[in-house]
Amino acid sequence: MKKIYAISTGPGDPELLTVKAARILSSVDVVFAPNNRGKNMALDSARAYIKDAKIIMLDYPMGAVDDDIYKLNMNIIEENIPEGGSGAFVNIGDNTIYSTSFRTFEFKSSNIEIEFIPGIPSFLAGANELKLPLVKKSESFVLTDDLSEDDLKYDSIAILKTYKNKKDIIDKLKDFDIYYLSNISSDNQKILTDVDEILEEENYMSLIIARRKGV
Repeated sequence: MKKIYAISTGPGDPELLTVKAARILSSVDVVFAPNNRGKNMALDSARAYIKDAKIIMLDYPMGAVDDDIYKLNMNIIEENIPEGGSGAFVNIGDNTIYSTSFRTFEFKSSNIEIEFIPGIPSFLAGANELKLPLVKKSESFVLTDDLSEDDLKYDSIAILKTYKNKKDIIDKLKDFDIYYLSNISSDNQKILTDVDEILEEENYMSLIIARRKGV
């Protein structure tokens, strides 16, 4: 039997990996990471804890990922983990939130066991950077990557992947205080509250946290 660990690496700071994630990364035979032009933020976060493991980059073409790609990469993972050995698939944030790894593992065979290792998602790291409560007692919170009118009933909202439609998002959030964050926990972290400055920003690694005014 082979084993693969889905390692959640958090928002980008190597110090925000869990002790468990660091321990596992130091012991596996191979580490897998999505290939982003030869680099990967999750892999950069994990490198300090990787010892002798072989590193394999997996291709997930932006905007063109279908089931065949997920199946192909799952086959590559299984072929490169030695029998009786283990591997780690590193993923930014947490594996249970909009992650590539979760879709990939849907196509695993019966010869491989999977263990998920939790991590700190960007919206939690961001709220801590802001020193802002996401929810207080009796309040409500929603996480989304596509803000809808129904989401506006919540007291706090975290919107991921905001690089796509910031103007539309901001127009909907007129009753909320808005905080835009990019590259959370990194040296080039940016926090913006001015609408004009937010609209000028173009960064894939960004999110918006919104708190209803007066709460």
